[in-house]
Amino acid sequence: MDKAAPIVLAVDTNDLEIAKAWVSATDGVISVVKLGLEFYLNFGNDGIKAIADSASTEIFLDLKLHDIPHTVAGAARAVSYLRPKYLTVHASGGSAMVRAAVDAMPSTQITGVTVLTSLSEKDVDAIGFRSHALDSAVGLAKIAISGGARAIVCSPLEILAIREVIGDEVTIITPGVRPSDSPSGDDQARTMTPREAIDRGANLVVIGRPITQSFVNGAQAMRERAIEIAGHILN
Repeated sequence: MDKAAPIVLAVDTNDLEIAKAWVSATDGVISVVKLGLEFYLNFGNDGIKAIADSASTEIFLDLKLHDIPHTVAGAARAVSYLRPKYLTVHASGGSAMVRAAVDAMPSTQITGVTVLTSLSEKDVDAIGFRSHALDSAVGLAKIAISGGARAIVCSPLEILAIREVIGDEVTIITPGVRPSDSPSGDDQARTMTPREAIDRGANLVVIGRPITQSFVNGAQAMRERAIEIAGHILN
């Protein structure tokens, strides 16, 4: 491929060697590798470094920190030497908490998570949000940006409204996307296709199983699947 697609590959596995194989298979096709809480608890900083050293892609460290500002600052400092491109914090922790992470990791784009894409409108109401998911996500995005966040995670359904209030300089990262030929039934409730999300203003889309499941047929099959999905986005 001439350029990497704006895809964040969700590396959701508890096998480090498989994770490295996935990253190697998609190197040069996808732009960013997302390593989440399960991966971090299994392999720690050494695992993150092993992935960072195995490919040319940027690292999205998806820990979704959420605690008092002092604790979040300490947690951010503990991973700062890894220099991830992105580190997630829950915007619902408040602007002071977001600012604590920003101050602790000035070279990383602290990324505010708004409303999880696994939550339906019914879930949002049950949790106690005063507004529906769209308005709640917009409000949380504003909190994150006021705390110094330089990126936002939101459902594709909230991209347009959030972009309108945060401007063009902030990166929007969108999970909850599914290629049109992928089966439904995963843990995402508010979804659309990757191309639709990019057309609405997302900078990056998070894709996991629609790509990684193809590894069962080998690394080359996974790479071809990644290239196929990338082509739908780029063309």
